[in-house]
Amino acid sequence: MKIANLRLSLKPDAPLEIDAQTIVQVPMTALDRRRVRRRLTAADGAELWLAFPTGTYLAPGTLLDRRGDTAYVVSAAPEQVAVIRPADMTQAVRVAHAIGNLHRDLMADGGDYLALWDAPLELLLTRLKVSFQRESRPFLGRPGWADE
Repeated sequence: MKIANLRLSLKPDAPLEIDAQTIVQVPMTALDRRRVRRRLTAADGAELWLAFPTGTYLAPGTLLDRRGDTAYVVSAAPEQVAVIRPADMTQAVRVAHAIGNLHRDLMADGGDYLALWDAPLELLLTRLKVSFQRESRPFLGRPGWADE
């Protein structure tokens, strides 16, 4: 018997209004935003101990901690992504299908599509003859290797 629907989502529907004198951004990659039990150091040197329920997703804008007049908020860190620019709708559908078969997220970013870069993805896009380039940008999807 499989137990489902036990995941807690902290993804805010709208940007949070944080009434703090100082807001410290805590940049996290897509994988880091799913690691909810760990210790990390913020940019101001404060040590944060995370212990959220399993399955929690720390969306950019999530308040991690408040210490006095300082708030620690999650932000999306730049990471290596493939910026994909399909020539037409047919090519876009082929790319989306192929990346979906790899169980990876594909994000729309204006006229571009983003997927976390790795060698197998580069090989796939090369075989599909799709225009793409590797860049460093924030990625809001989930990593393909996340245990879900």
